[in-house]
Amino acid sequence: MHDAAINLKSEAARLRAILIGSVGNLVEWYDFYVYSAFSLYFADSFFPGEDPLAQMMSASGVFALGFLMRPIGAYVFGRIGDGRGRRAALMLSVLLMCLGSLLIALAPTYATIGVGAPATLLLARLVQGVSLGGEYGSSATYLAEMAHPERRGFYSSFQYVTMIAGQLLALCVLLILQNVALDAQALRDWGWRIPFAFGALLAIVALVMRRDLVETPAFKASRAERRRGSLSALLAHKRETATVVGLTLGGTIAFYVYTTYMQKFLKLSVGLSDAETTWIAAGSLLFALCLQPIYGALSDRVGRRPMLIAFGVLGTIFTVPLLTAIQNARDAWIAFALICCAWLIVALYTSINAVVKAELFPAAIRVTGVALPYAATVSLFGGSAEYVALWFKAHGHESWFFFYASAAIFISLIVYATMPDTKKNSRIEREKEI
Repeated sequence: MHDAAINLKSEAARLRAILIGSVGNLVEWYDFYVYSAFSLYFADSFFPGEDPLAQMMSASGVFALGFLMRPIGAYVFGRIGDGRGRRAALMLSVLLMCLGSLLIALAPTYATIGVGAPATLLLARLVQGVSLGGEYGSSATYLAEMAHPERRGFYSSFQYVTMIAGQLLALCVLLILQNVALDAQALRDWGWRIPFAFGALLAIVALVMRRDLVETPAFKASRAERRRGSLSALLAHKRETATVVGLTLGGTIAFYVYTTYMQKFLKLSVGLSDAETTWIAAGSLLFALCLQPIYGALSDRVGRRPMLIAFGVLGTIFTVPLLTAIQNARDAWIAFALICCAWLIVALYTSINAVVKAELFPAAIRVTGVALPYAATVSLFGGSAEYVALWFKAHGHESWFFFYASAAIFISLIVYATMPDTKKNSRIEREKEI
C-alpha cells in the first residue's frame, strides 16, 4: 500500500509537471503568433503606403527576422538548460516573451515617430525570437524526459498541441475583437494592441506557474558531465545534428504554410473575406490540434520512423495538388476541407518531431541538441516561408512556391528513410540502463 501511494504521487507529480510545462509553451506561442494573426490590421501603422501586398511583405519580413534570432536563443538557452537545468531555461524564456509582447503593445506608430516605429517593432520581434529559440528546446526536452517511456510520443505531442493552441488562441482573440468588441476601423487604429497586452499578462501567469516546476531526473543524473550545452559538445554529435536539420527542413515549411501563411493565402489569393479567413484558419487549427495526441499515441505503437516516412511520401506527392486546389477554391467550406486534408499529412510530422529530436541526444547536451539545429533550420526555411510565398506571388509565380515546399519535403523524406527509429533506439532510455 505504501509503495502504491508513492507511485501514485510520483505519477501525479509527473502529469502536473507536464501540464505546467505545456501551458507555458501555449503562452509563448500565443505571444509569438499573435503578430501574424493581427498583422493584417497593424501593418499600415508601421509601414505606410497604399499597396496592401507591399505592407504585408514588410510585416512578414519583420516576422522572418524574428526567426533569425531563434538560433541565438537556442544556443543561449541550451547552455542554461543543459547547465543550470530545464526549469531555469523555461522560466527565463517566458519572461523574455513577456517583455517583447509588452513592447509591441506600447509601440508608437509611424505617424508618431517615423522610422522609429518599425525599428521598435523589429526590436520586440528580435526579443521574442530569442525567447522562442530557447522555449522550443527546453520544453521539448522537459516533456520528453518527464513522460512515461511507453507514452512518450503521446505526452511529447503536447509540444505541438500547445504550439497550435497558442495560434488558435490568437485567432480566437481576433474573432472576438472582429465580431464582438470592435469595428474594423477601431481594430486598425488601436484595437490591435489589445492582444499583445493580453499576451504579456498571460506570460506573467505562466512565469508564476513555472516557479513550481520540478527538475527532470535525467538532468539530475547527468550533472557530473562536463561541457554541458557547449557548441563543441554538440559538434561531437554530428550525425544527430545533421539528422535534426534534415528531418526539420520539409516539416517546418509545411507547418508554416498551413498556419501563418495560410491566413494571407486565403485573403490575398483565394479572395475570401477577413471573417471567412479567420474562421477557416481557426477551424483548421482546431482540427490539427486534435490530431496531435492521436498521432503521438500511434507513434508509441508503430514507432516514429514509419510516421515520418508517411509524411514525407504524402507531403511530396500531395502538396502541389492541395495548394493548387485551395488556390482555386471559391467556397469557404471547400477551402476548409482541403486544409484539413493537408493537416492529416502534416500532423504525421508535427506530432512527433519534438520527441524524435529529444531521443537522439544524451542528457548533457539534449536541450542544445534539440534546439540549435532545429532553430537554425526553422529560421532559414520556416520563418521565411511566408515571405518567400509572397515574393513569388508579387512576381507573378505563386505556384512556384508550391513546388518549393514539395521539394523540401522530399529532401526530408530521404533523411526519414535512412535514420534509425528513435523509439527503438532512444538515448533517454539507454541512459537509464547505464
